Amino acid sequence: MSDVLILTHIDYCSPAHLADVLRARGIAHDVLRVDLGELQGYDLQRPKAVAVMGGPMSVNDALPWIAEEVAALQCLIARDVPIIGHCLGGQLLARALGAAVTRMPYTESGWQAMQRLPGAGRSPWLMHLPERFEIFQWHGDTFALPPGAQPLLASHWCANQAFAWGDKVLALQGHPEMTEALIEQWLDDWSHLLDPSQPSQQAPAVMREQITQKVKALNQVADGFYTHWLRLAGL
Repeated sequence: MSDVLILTHIDYCSPAHLADVLRARGIAHDVLRVDLGELQGYDLQRPKAVAVMGGPMSVNDALPWIAEEVAALQCLIARDVPIIGHCLGGQLLARALGAAVTRMPYTESGWQAMQRLPGAGRSPWLMHLPERFEIFQWHGDTFALPPGAQPLLASHWCANQAFAWGDKVLALQGHPEMTEALIEQWLDDWSHLLDPSQPSQQAPAVMREQITQKVKALNQVADGFYTHWLRLAGL
């Protein structure tokens, strides 16, 4: 059992760049598929840092493992464990902290510019970020802010892109973990679900424009989040 626990929910929402960061630092990590029951029996007193990845399901779906994961996150939050949530993972954190997750009237997809919210500039989660940056998006649900949360980021299509809760929890609506290979996999397998005529959804061709440079910039955004997360865990 490792110091870092990564919770996943489907095979094509992997840790991706996050796993690359951990391997480069020589940090061992456990990756569990919560939807396959792998969280059952796991010692939640062990992890020093936890990451929660994405998935196509909704927090509101009637899936028995969702309640189990929410309860596990509440246990980890009570332990004051540093936790970072990506897309569905951010929504699960919001639910664990008492906030609603609701369906948006559209899907937000592709490279979306982030806006810092008033007061967010002092957050240690954002200290590494340039004035303008993008995070890759692909979601149709959105979280509300839990009581006591600090709103950090917004996009044109989604008012709540990120929040911090306490000093050790970061919930993100987007996907900073993406690699070029993972984006290509999503576009190859799932672009038929998109409607590029909708202004909130980028066409696959637009997502692929300058993709190498955009992923490099995204990796730098993610590296700052992950560095602070690991520092909080003493790793």
